[in-house]
Amino acid sequence: MKTEEERDEKALAWQVGVWDRISEVYLREIDKRFAPVVDQVIRRAALEPGHNVLDLGTGTGAAALLAAPIVGSAGQVVGADPSPDMLDLARQRAAGLDHPNLKFQLGSAEAIPAEDASFDAVLACLSLMYVIDRAAAARECARVLRPGGRFVAAVWARAEECDIVLFQQTAGRFAPPPPVSGVGPGALADAAPFISQLAEAGIEAHVETESLGFDFDDFSSAWEVLAGVTTAALDTEKRTEAKAAVQAAMWPDGKGPRHFLNTTQFIVGRKTP
Repeated sequence: MKTEEERDEKALAWQVGVWDRISEVYLREIDKRFAPVVDQVIRRAALEPGHNVLDLGTGTGAAALLAAPIVGSAGQVVGADPSPDMLDLARQRAAGLDHPNLKFQLGSAEAIPAEDASFDAVLACLSLMYVIDRAAAARECARVLRPGGRFVAAVWARAEECDIVLFQQTAGRFAPPPPVSGVGPGALADAAPFISQLAEAGIEAHVETESLGFDFDDFSSAWEVLAGVTTAALDTEKRTEAKAAVQAAMWPDGKGPRHFLNTTQFIVGRKTP
């Protein structure tokens, strides 16, 4: 019988393996499609020169790279992520830019590598859906925020309102269950429990919803870009079944472009004084 700690360690290792495996595809194909979401996170954060900012689950660094020139040399941006390969790509992106106030480091939402009250803003762009212990993450976000500090996270809505969730959940039916339940693209479609956890930790938050989207030229290109999250470890037969199911659900005519409508929920709040 595995302890809860052993289960969580296994789940984190599983997730890191997924993100490491798809990091190059994420940088090349997914970042540009998620750019509208990142832009809205930055806008809602209302960053100012001199702010210290944490980009939690930074991935390839998209939000951190936007935040760095806003806060300027008097501020600092830290991008934290549990995936070494994602962080390597983030550092490569930052290397050619003049952002000495930006750094990337290994870390998870449940154990943020930072001192108490060290940030004016905590950003989490499409990362909290994959956090294993969200109550612990809420406490950690509150711990590292200064009183009055701003919290902004983006999460996907339900599959009925969010095509990327429909895609991943349809394909995911053919994969074995993950090491821990309650994680994945639609895990925070109902954000109320997490908002309660934030409130208990000292962050008062609410949800703002916006319809955003992106395009794929055809089913084949969408499958190549998105399927790695849920189907990379499947055998050939199961992968073929998953592919057919996604195509039937989302490309019933078998061809042509598709606009992915992605209703995005922004969890916006402040740490209470």
